[in-house]
Amino acid sequence: MVIELVVFVVALALPADYLSNFNNFVLLMLYLLIPWTAVNLVDFYFVRRGHYAITAIFDPKGIYGRWSWQGLTAYTVGFAAMVPFFATSFWTGPAAEALGGADISFVVGLIVSGVLYYALTRGLDLDAEADAMAASHRELEGEDAHAPEDGPNSALGVRE
Repeated sequence: MVIELVVFVVALALPADYLSNFNNFVLLMLYLLIPWTAVNLVDFYFVRRGHYAITAIFDPKGIYGRWSWQGLTAYTVGFAAMVPFFATSFWTGPAAEALGGADISFVVGLIVSGVLYYALTRGLDLDAEADAMAASHRELEGEDAHAPEDGPNSALGVRE
């Protein structure tokens, strides 16, 4: 009974436009996450195909560095491309207005960020990352990360 009373009082105290404001908040979070999601998915499925040096991810001086200019550029351009397609209660972009208020910004953000990131990472030397992957694999297995591994698959960190 006490919980019901507290919920009832809170519901009465909420402003009339609470749901509209909450919807805008969720949309803004979505707008910020879409280009980031596109960059991550393209990196995982098309650029590196799921092969990472796990321990190097946490090393700012490692093969991945602190920041990826390709990722940041794709994110920024993708987000900027989304803005004309935003449709919120406080602002509607010109493209969304021309579409009768339809918000297709998420499609634009996914495509622009994903395609741009893929194009910017075409020159990455993924073979150079193989040594870091092998060292990461050895470190995660508790072996000496700097000891070379023998065998034809050693550069890939594959055990024979």
